[in-house]
Amino acid sequence: MTKTEPRSLALAAIDRRFAPLRLISSTDLRRLRFSIEREGIRHPVLVSTAIEADRAVLLDGFKRVRIADELELASVWAHDVALDAAQSKAAMLHANQAQRGLSDIEEAWIVRALVREHGMTQVAVGELLGRDKSWVCRRLKLAEALEVTLQDDLRLGLLSASAARELARLPRGNQLRAAEAVRDHGLTSRQSAQLVERLLGTDDPAARREVLADPLRFLVTEQPPVVATADPRLDERNNQLRRLLLSFDGVSSHLSRSLSRHAPAGLAPDEARVLGPIVHRALNAGRRATEQLEALEVLERDGG
Repeated sequence: MTKTEPRSLALAAIDRRFAPLRLISSTDLRRLRFSIEREGIRHPVLVSTAIEADRAVLLDGFKRVRIADELELASVWAHDVALDAAQSKAAMLHANQAQRGLSDIEEAWIVRALVREHGMTQVAVGELLGRDKSWVCRRLKLAEALEVTLQDDLRLGLLSASAARELARLPRGNQLRAAEAVRDHGLTSRQSAQLVERLLGTDDPAARREVLADPLRFLVTEQPPVVATADPRLDERNNQLRRLLLSFDGVSSHLSRSLSRHAPAGLAPDEARVLGPIVHRALNAGRRATEQLEALEVLERDGG
């Protein structure tokens, strides 16, 4: 891949048609924006000029270009390469190998595009990407096994790539409900893998429903799950509130499970009298918060 010397390229002239093949986390964006605000964009982006006449199609530098938009920059420095569409998709993978590389699902999307859009055989894709046929087969299977809705959630940042990889092991009809359990209970990647193993290990629909309703009850955990991923629809302050709410939900679920297992035989009346008022205070606080949120929703529906 021969690159030209860097040139100044107007942001408005950059074609971003391949953006759906990439995942951009809000955490990575914040970290890179902080760096760019201090030091500027240190590395040129990569564009192809041979896909379509008079079009500069972005291949590498999607986060840099997005931040440049946010900072209202007029242009960025760019290297040009003369690659057709299939070669350009391969270049997207190769351009990231020196860093952390693409996630499994991003690689899978590129493989699927080469096979389904460009009509390439799996052997030809392997030769283009420098991978063996079994690797290509696994990536293609991943892209085509995962529910389209979950792939959209990935692009929105509502689901992690590692969790999506685990969920793709389930039949399509079971993936959405399992993904909902992963999100609602703030499961880590390891816990998501355990959840999938549990679901694959039983043919009993009632047992699967029980696992999905309360996955933490069935998972091996040394400590409560840490909700590491932020919801991209919320700012940092409201993501802190979200983490507190998820923690409250986890504590409430744990309390309910404990009482169902041990009360009344394992809980003395005096102990119940100590715990009862605390539970009532928590419930009253939750009720007040719910009423405030519902009032805000009504205000928005009524036009403020």
